[in-house]
Amino acid sequence: MRKLLNTLYVTTPEAYLGRDGENVVVREGEEDSFRIPIHNLEGVVCCGRQGASPALMQLCAERDVALVFMTENGRFLARVVGETSGNVLLRRSQYRLADSPSGSLSYARSCIFGKVANARHVLQRALRDHGDGADDMGDVQKAVDRMALQLARLNRAADLDQLRGVEGEAARTYFSVFDRLILAQKEDFSFDGRNRYPPRDRVNALLSFLYALLASDVRSALETVGLDPAVGFLHRDRPGRPGLALDLMEELRPYLADRLALTLINLRQVSGKGFDIRQPDSVRMDDDTRKAVLAAWQNRKREEVLHPYLKEKIALGLIPHVQALLMARTIRGDLDAYPAFLCR
Repeated sequence: MRKLLNTLYVTTPEAYLGRDGENVVVREGEEDSFRIPIHNLEGVVCCGRQGASPALMQLCAERDVALVFMTENGRFLARVVGETSGNVLLRRSQYRLADSPSGSLSYARSCIFGKVANARHVLQRALRDHGDGADDMGDVQKAVDRMALQLARLNRAADLDQLRGVEGEAARTYFSVFDRLILAQKEDFSFDGRNRYPPRDRVNALLSFLYALLASDVRSALETVGLDPAVGFLHRDRPGRPGLALDLMEELRPYLADRLALTLINLRQVSGKGFDIRQPDSVRMDDDTRKAVLAAWQNRKREEVLHPYLKEKIALGLIPHVQALLMARTIRGDLDAYPAFLCR
């Protein structure tokens, strides 16, 4: 089991990251504002316009610490990695499966089944916690019922195109009632469907940022176990696209990102004033809100959950690593089928 370490998130626009021996140093102007030993880190994420020295990039690559650069909105820009590692036989098996329609279908079906089942669980949880006496929860119950039928159709999908069709339908069903799950600050956090690049409302800005954080963790997990994050089974190959990371993210979005977004809004841990509306169709978080979300993300990763397949408690931050390991073992032939993460 990989130890859950910390991720350093740098949000100060004027910061510059450097190296001092075996330490990561954050500099603001001529002053060192923060330093931490490299062995205490799992990743470094720069949110904004920060720079990093070549010496620090070398240190991160040598110590297998992910160094990720994102925009202030959470859009992925670049990731610094060292030499390609991992079992070449594992990657060759991955490539053969990705080139096989039947092989790809099996893995893609598991990931999408996990996505739809976990999204349905988010709706069921809302019904259980807030459904009594709520007039607007009737649509949520209907969505739960429709998604049960969509789960059954996933098992009957004969090819990837049919699978994608059911997945798209299930996503529309889920997000059509997502606004009903927002119980506080309704005027500021209204939601009328998923949009991105750029997000056009506060809820989508929050979701996009959390998805970017999750993508970074999943990509790191896949590389850790020796898989190629660029070659997926559901998402088609495209230059610069981490296809397998996007595949594995699907089952984890509802549990790790969507639920956290709802918690932040409903418990008023973020507010409408913390988002900048730069254009009629462009919204982004301000620095204070981004820091609050990052802190909540780190705290969420420290919580424990009983893994449904391993039957043991693990930190939520380890879920991407466990699922990447299970996927690698399935590709090697140690498991008959990839067991998607299903929240309980």
